[in-house]
Amino acid sequence: MRMAPTGRILGSALLLLTLARASAAGAASLREAAGDKLLIGTAVSSRQLDNAAEAKLIAVQFSSATAENELKPDQTEPRPGQFRFEAGDRIAEFAQQHQIAIIGHTLCWHQQTPRWMFQNDDGTPLPREQALANLRTHITGVMGHFRGKVHGWDVVNEALSMADNGPELRDTPALRAIGDDYIEQAFRFAHEADPDVELYYNDFGIEQPAKRDRAIRLVRRLRAAGVRVDAVGIQGHWSLKYPPASTIDEAIRAYRDAGIKVMITELDIDVLPRRKRGPAIQGAVEAQADPYHDGCPPDVLAEQATRYADLFRVFLKYPDTITRVTLWGIHDGRSWLNYYPVRGRTNYPLLWDRQLTPKPALGAVLDVLEHGK
Repeated sequence: MRMAPTGRILGSALLLLTLARASAAGAASLREAAGDKLLIGTAVSSRQLDNAAEAKLIAVQFSSATAENELKPDQTEPRPGQFRFEAGDRIAEFAQQHQIAIIGHTLCWHQQTPRWMFQNDDGTPLPREQALANLRTHITGVMGHFRGKVHGWDVVNEALSMADNGPELRDTPALRAIGDDYIEQAFRFAHEADPDVELYYNDFGIEQPAKRDRAIRLVRRLRAAGVRVDAVGIQGHWSLKYPPASTIDEAIRAYRDAGIKVMITELDIDVLPRRKRGPAIQGAVEAQADPYHDGCPPDVLAEQATRYADLFRVFLKYPDTITRVTLWGIHDGRSWLNYYPVRGRTNYPLLWDRQLTPKPALGAVLDVLEHGK
């Protein structure tokens, strides 16, 4: 574990205790503190609903929930025309019981999609019309089943290239089989399947200037073609210092000026070290991959609380643009960052710890939501 000077430990411990007490004693839940400012959400798995403490926390704290895996293509249609909705139905039923808005994630993605949808057995692309038919059948089947139960859908996920230069679109099985218009087709199929639901484009790194501008161009092209796109989702897998809050602020302002609403869709703050080069989500950890195995230092938790507060201050600056903020998990033990980019790490990216005890970050977020500062 990282060591710090004694005075720093005592000062940080005092701040930790103060913030933890504030978050534990405060009467407001996240959803109460957010009120009508925005939806405050979390990623949910159906298995979590079997854990009474976790289910209660979700019901009390959050006004929206994103199905973390249960509505992805490999879960809902593992074989052509053979749909499975049991796990998704559990989440939808729980959400209805507790007045939680469900976000469907995701209909078209290059990961967690069965090969048959866009490829032959040997990996070569399917003919365009066959791939289009598969995509349409999938979107129609999934959205039709959950029609009236879902607030909005991540229609296409992570389609933009990561490189600053070169092609705008990522080279994916859908692109190779259908062509550059596969995103447009997916949004058309989604609107046909449910004309009343919101439709989103979701991606990481689209707060960075080059990829941000690509996302704006993409939405403009889709809308010019008569396609409904309600908002972009900035995933928000960020670290303690990267990207700067000013970069996120500039991105939201750019989307606002382009007439595009924004959601922060997969927010977590990684406290473990990453290399400085490359996008945060792609950055490699340092040689010591698990420095806080025995516990996160109080000063790091305090820094994380400050980071969360700074971000929520930015979000609240744009009440007509930011419609939802979703945390990617409810507590540290459930976070995907324990497994990425190195499996077996002990990470602390969320607002509750592994024992469901509020962290300083929760008190910081509640304070900003309630008081705006």
